[in-house]
Amino acid sequence: MADRNAPTIPVIALTGYLGAGKTTLLNHVLRTPEARIGVVINDFGELNVDAGLVAGQVDEPVSIAGGCICHLPDEGGLDEALEKLADPKLALDAIIVEASGVAEPTAVSRVIRFSGVERIRHGGVVDVVDAVEHFDTVDTAEAPPARYSAASLVVVNKLDRIAEAAREDALRRVEARVRELNPDAHVVGAVAGRVDPRLLYDVDDGGESGQMSFRELLLDDSADAHPHDHVHADAVTVVSDGAVDPGPLIDLLEQPPRGVYRIKGTVAIGRRHYLFNVVGTSVHVTTVAASTGANHLVAIGTHLDTDDVRVRLEKVLRPCPEKVAAAGMRRLQRLRQYSI
Repeated sequence: MADRNAPTIPVIALTGYLGAGKTTLLNHVLRTPEARIGVVINDFGELNVDAGLVAGQVDEPVSIAGGCICHLPDEGGLDEALEKLADPKLALDAIIVEASGVAEPTAVSRVIRFSGVERIRHGGVVDVVDAVEHFDTVDTAEAPPARYSAASLVVVNKLDRIAEAAREDALRRVEARVRELNPDAHVVGAVAGRVDPRLLYDVDDGGESGQMSFRELLLDDSADAHPHDHVHADAVTVVSDGAVDPGPLIDLLEQPPRGVYRIKGTVAIGRRHYLFNVVGTSVHVTTVAASTGANHLVAIGTHLDTDDVRVRLEKVLRPCPEKVAAAGMRRLQRLRQYSI
């Protein structure tokens, strides 16, 4: 039986039509310092993950340094790969499943969400779109393609191949089509897949003396990269002491502030502590061992009104001096049950 208090590893589906830039984005985010990422890829010829960024095969754990990689045969085997990567000995921070260019995001997401592998949780679907070719190859019918409905984050890539004056319109055109099926998807534009890894998983953007800073590392991807080519994530952190009311907290988690894509943190409710992870509209909650540390929530997203986000986080983390309402506890328990 799974340990309900054990930490879980987010499994992120990386999808996109052939040539959209999935592997380019993957190689970019794998440059995250102080993060150990597992990678699952389909064994097709067009995939070319930088071996220097993912050291060692999953079947050779003694050689793993910064992460590990597992190739899927054409007939599948995702659960087997996830089982290997979820091994606590690997101490991974996240697992990225790079689907083939012909895979449907809805199918990939479903396989991950209903996997029987313990110690993992659904970490969202990142769908990469080619800003130039998308409406000639993917979105060609009157009705928007079903793939939009599965995405939690849509990355409109290769914007540098469009005249600068037309980029905003290209981005908004994709966003409008996505919104027809998925009003909650987070849509960002990018060049060469350069999105902030903090949108996907936890990173340590601090650095020891003598090391490159997180921003320097991002800008080092290309010698001629323009700073605005990078999707930068904002983060707001709030801490408090004392048990809180779960009702307002769950309201916030289910309807995050504008621009927020991820929320994470540990919060005391009643006599227990709960670990919350939000990606898009998906809320995952587990109990954790009692801690003397303060409550904390971190909201991560793009183009945030940081003052508004901070006020809203502070409001839900205010101590609750009265007895917790039964309705709030029932909602919390339902979320916990769905998270198993």
